[in-house]
Amino acid sequence: MMRILSLGWIRFAKAGRSENSIIMADGKKQATWGGRFSEGPAELMLRIGESVSFDQRLAPFDIQGSQAQAAMLAHVGIITLEERDAIQAGLDVILTQIKAGEFTWDPALEDVHMNIEQALTLEVPAAAKLHTARSRNDQVATDMRLWFKSACDELDLSLAKVIAALVDLADQTQEVIIPGYTHLQRAQPVPMAHHLLAYVEMFARDRTLIAAVKEQANVCPLGSGAIAGTTLPIDRDFVAKELGFVDDEGKPQLTQNSMDAVSDRDTFIQFASACAAVGIHLSRLSEDFILWSSVEFGFVKLPDAFTTGSSLMPQKKNPDAFELVRGKSARLTGNLQMLLTMVKGLPLTYNRDLQEDKPPVFDSFDQTKLILDCVAACLPGVSADVKRCAFAVADPALLATDVVDYLVKKALPFREAHHVVGALVALSEQLDIPLNKLPFEEVSKIHEALGEDWVQAFDLEKALAARDKPGMPGPDQVAARIAHWRNV
Repeated sequence: MMRILSLGWIRFAKAGRSENSIIMADGKKQATWGGRFSEGPAELMLRIGESVSFDQRLAPFDIQGSQAQAAMLAHVGIITLEERDAIQAGLDVILTQIKAGEFTWDPALEDVHMNIEQALTLEVPAAAKLHTARSRNDQVATDMRLWFKSACDELDLSLAKVIAALVDLADQTQEVIIPGYTHLQRAQPVPMAHHLLAYVEMFARDRTLIAAVKEQANVCPLGSGAIAGTTLPIDRDFVAKELGFVDDEGKPQLTQNSMDAVSDRDTFIQFASACAAVGIHLSRLSEDFILWSSVEFGFVKLPDAFTTGSSLMPQKKNPDAFELVRGKSARLTGNLQMLLTMVKGLPLTYNRDLQEDKPPVFDSFDQTKLILDCVAACLPGVSADVKRCAFAVADPALLATDVVDYLVKKALPFREAHHVVGALVALSEQLDIPLNKLPFEEVSKIHEALGEDWVQAFDLEKALAARDKPGMPGPDQVAARIAHWRNV
């Protein structure tokens, strides 16, 4: 004992039993790895080294993993059934305290794992055996995979709500025709519904990305230890089943290389990448609504609940919700870049740099869910300004390509037909007369294939109805696609 005291350590007892917690002579707690050190970490080391300030959100998953670990240790005979029950019951108590906000997190114990283990050990002596055949390396890898599975489910639900809101708005705007744009210049007429359904396709692909991340996360690393597993007779299949790391047939899914299991951060990167993709799609959607709600476009009106005013100009109605969504998408891209940069130069296996893997994925989840839920709540309040849309789509130049098609049907080569219509557009600009109002005597001089019926190409209803192939903006195709998404 004198030797221990001379090194500055005091082991303490509570209620007549030995505890696993270690404190310094000055009263500061030390992490459980401190046995080979003659003094505790410096204050700055504690500050830079702690992660409990952000990884405490893993507590439910850490407790779930520890309860499964206890069940496995009992299953193979390393601990008794009574010890298992005491550990699991103690963990239930701690989880209740955490959910109630009554648990005290200690940065000196570094992370969520040590905080929970130390608290458990103070009340349950058998908890000293819980970490048998386990390292914090495979413990946190397991926690994070459980978290990813849960996070993917939540994001998928939020994506589904955005898709449903977009489909509803598309259903309401099937009859509203607007100019479609390329290079932000008027191109061809499309139903607003077709434009909105383009984003539905994007978000559906995002759901596929999220599902792939969940599948990638559904592999159990517990049992990998710090780097090389363990010599103890653990049962990895048992613990994988306990934690739900199974395929569709209930077969356990296990990592197959202990070194990869504790150092792999591909799931982090893929999750951040999927969130970044969602953010990019939401940003593009937001940009369209920002433009459409401007006085210059005037295609839609945004709900008051998701817009703001100006502190100076009383007439303003700013699309702040969509602007914030657009801004936060950059944050999601930055989180992905941070992870890629952090991992690229690390040797195998675990390095402390990897502690910084959690803030970006936690932030990506929080911000992605926030902006998805915001957009899903905003869209039901969006309404189309039918008159403004009709005025914009009345521009006959939007159907210039249909005139090309008219000539192609008369056996003109496409390139020649394109040139002819280009000449008609130039004439329209020269005479300052709308394309469909050009005098036929002038039109006929440009090419003999232009008959008096050429103006029929400017019938907007017929032009849209003719676009009846899969993926086109014809009314039947749009209606069919809306029906498809309602039944997915």
